Amino acid sequence: MIQTPYYLIDRAKLARNLAVMDDLRQASGAKVLLALKCFATWGVFDQMRQHMDGTTSSSLFELRLGRENFGGETHAYSVGWADHEIDEAVGYADKIIFNSISQLERFDNASAHIARGLRLNPRFSTSGFDLADPARPFSRLGEWDPARIDRVMDRISGFMIHYNCENADFDLFDRQLARIEEEFGGLLRRLKWVSLGGGIHFTGKDYPVAALAARLRAFQDRFGVQVYLEPGEAAITGAASLEVTVLDVLNNGKDLAIVDSSVEAHMLDLLIYRQPARIETEGPHPYMVCGKSCLAGDVFGEFGFPAPLKVGDRISIADAAGYTMVKKNWFNGVKMPSIVIREMDGSLTVAREFGYADYRDSLG
Repeated sequence: MIQTPYYLIDRAKLARNLAVMDDLRQASGAKVLLALKCFATWGVFDQMRQHMDGTTSSSLFELRLGRENFGGETHAYSVGWADHEIDEAVGYADKIIFNSISQLERFDNASAHIARGLRLNPRFSTSGFDLADPARPFSRLGEWDPARIDRVMDRISGFMIHYNCENADFDLFDRQLARIEEEFGGLLRRLKWVSLGGGIHFTGKDYPVAALAARLRAFQDRFGVQVYLEPGEAAITGAASLEVTVLDVLNNGKDLAIVDSSVEAHMLDLLIYRQPARIETEGPHPYMVCGKSCLAGDVFGEFGFPAPLKVGDRISIADAAGYTMVKKNWFNGVKMPSIVIREMDGSLTVAREFGYADYRDSLG
């Protein structure tokens, strides 16, 4: 039995998402790029690259990982490129997307030999959480003034427009895309490609994939552009879990179960957005499942179990891939979860284990 904690990536569940992606690509003509900011566990890139067109990045390191370990088209974006990064970045990238006109102008000569784009901020989004809203007041993410953008249109061939966030509502996507068409149509017609970013949950249950495909194809035909999508969570939703073991059970007014993992260290996105974990179990025995770090609020959530928990019981925490594995950290020196892959035949492969040397070397 593999020692917990570990992240378990299931290739069969991943294949389901990738099959939906294939249908969308074929029906729409759009290309899809894996958003490495969400998921960058390259042990399953061999499977993903067969169904995706490449990667998009948010930093030099992500960019290099995409080029070297995934292949296909490699799009480079950063909120701010540094002088010492730009030559290396354009060496890896097929397209480089600048966050601002000032960055485009600053690195004009260095980037002139590859395709260039600009991040467009439509000043609206689907995000309901200020921390993640790219259209929040005074947002630094992209340009929004058509008159300013018009002056540099001769230097770019595309836009990146990231305004969807956990958007499972096709009608909302349709309406907001119509606003972009109306407000920026004159600029869109002068481009060769447009990335509509990520955050569209088209692999979710009952999502109208055919309608999305038709809408994307209509957009492409209207403006004569190649559309790109940048799925992160849509690519890996439901495909991974965090496997943990109960270390202690106690009652301090509620029944508590302490496990050999930590929300702060291993599922940080839940803590940031104040969301409970998801455990696919139900029953008459309620427990608050708690992490082992010293942080008082290191709590996965409250769940019902079919039988009383005891030391040594295993618990599987669902959806532990998107914005989870990329944010894991060494808080408290809690053991980093191993990375395990469930192969298509059901066998388990331990892709990576972490030990004391990894902890020590990350600090000095």
